[in-house]
Amino acid sequence: METTPAVDPADTEGAQLTLYTSAFCEPCMQTRVVLAEAARLAPRIAVTELDVARNPESAERDGIRSTPTVIVASADGAEVFRAEGVPTLAQVLAAAARAL
Repeated sequence: METTPAVDPADTEGAQLTLYTSAFCEPCMQTRVVLAEAARLAPRIAVTELDVARNPESAERDGIRSTPTVIVASADGAEVFRAEGVPTLAQVLAAAARAL
């Protein structure tokens, strides 16, 4: 059983989570569940989802090679975490805390 690090919801403001997805991507659906749970536990986490086919410029700029890819960035845009594939809830919460 995975343990979840304690993250004060007030401490996650400023963390930017971007999820790159593609149509018919089963791991993308699993990643949405992980990110929804992270947002439930820390309501100030904001997740932006971008389909690579509809946002090719953003995907290219961010160096997306596969989906799902989750990027966690600080308020100033500095990338602090990247997961290609389905991240764990603990990884997402810890990355959001590091983004501060």
